[in-house]
Amino acid sequence: MIHVDHLSKRYGATEAVRDLSFHVAPGEILGFLGPNGAGKTTTLRMITGFLPATAGTVTVGGKEIFDDPTAVKRQIGYLPENPPLYPELTVTEQLTFAARLKGVARRQRPAAVDEAVARAGLTQVRKRLIANLSKGYRQRVGLGQALVGSPPVLILDEPTVGLDPKQIIEIRDLIRALAGDHTVVLSSHILPEVRATCERVVIIHQGRVVATDTFDTLAARLRDTQKVRVAVARPTPEVATRLGALPDVVAVSEDGDGAWLVETPVAADRREQIAKAMVDGGFGLLALERQLLSLEEVFLQLTTEEVDEEAAAVGAAAGGGAAP
Repeated sequence: MIHVDHLSKRYGATEAVRDLSFHVAPGEILGFLGPNGAGKTTTLRMITGFLPATAGTVTVGGKEIFDDPTAVKRQIGYLPENPPLYPELTVTEQLTFAARLKGVARRQRPAAVDEAVARAGLTQVRKRLIANLSKGYRQRVGLGQALVGSPPVLILDEPTVGLDPKQIIEIRDLIRALAGDHTVVLSSHILPEVRATCERVVIIHQGRVVATDTFDTLAARLRDTQKVRVAVARPTPEVATRLGALPDVVAVSEDGDGAWLVETPVAADRREQIAKAMVDGGFGLLALERQLLSLEEVFLQLTTEEVDEEAAAVGAAAGGGAAP
């Protein structure tokens, strides 16, 4: 649904986005991650046509944004980090205004607004002034604006910023309910939020893509070994002995509360043998669970590695090579 190819944006000598390429499948919710200043918002503004690119192309629904911006913008609902709202309008008036700007036909506007109100959870406040709404409801109004006209693509930039935990859960559930009917690009620096909402992520750093994949694949790729947590009802020292004797086991360590961590090479999945050893030993197997890197660990490892590589390259260029 969305194809970003070799996208770049320069401000004078500063390259904010560098040769970015990724795609988003129809109906997918894609997490778009990066540290502050990585180029996330700049990229989203280029995808939505609000900002011209220095180089590269963006195709949405088969149409190229820079060749036919009007046709592309009709396919996109955009929620910026700070939604542009008029506090003196009611929710219905704001969404009706948005429908007019989007070119929704006059006869279709009431139905389009009603649908956006219902999907954004605004029914009980639709007659209230925006000035009197909480931060959470204002975010919902911004999302309602993006939903007016039911565009196939939604671009959401930090949709839960400044919300309390209850409001975050509500917005998260709302976004997840959009999957399938809409293609969603969700930018956020709240990693657990992305983990709970998205299946696949694109991670950028210093304007470049450093990783794009599912969480589990990224976690596995960044580790030479994997860990399996084994919990038993009758823990004894013999548990560690039995586990350590299994093929390909690199290490066994206690994890407290009658549990052990069994480390093996990534290519060697020994969960079946672990389960059999615990059952045969009469230890009372309670749980067997793979321990992958958290999204936070994946994010930090990828962005830190990039910083270290660039620092090394700069140092080598300045010094004419590595120090002896």
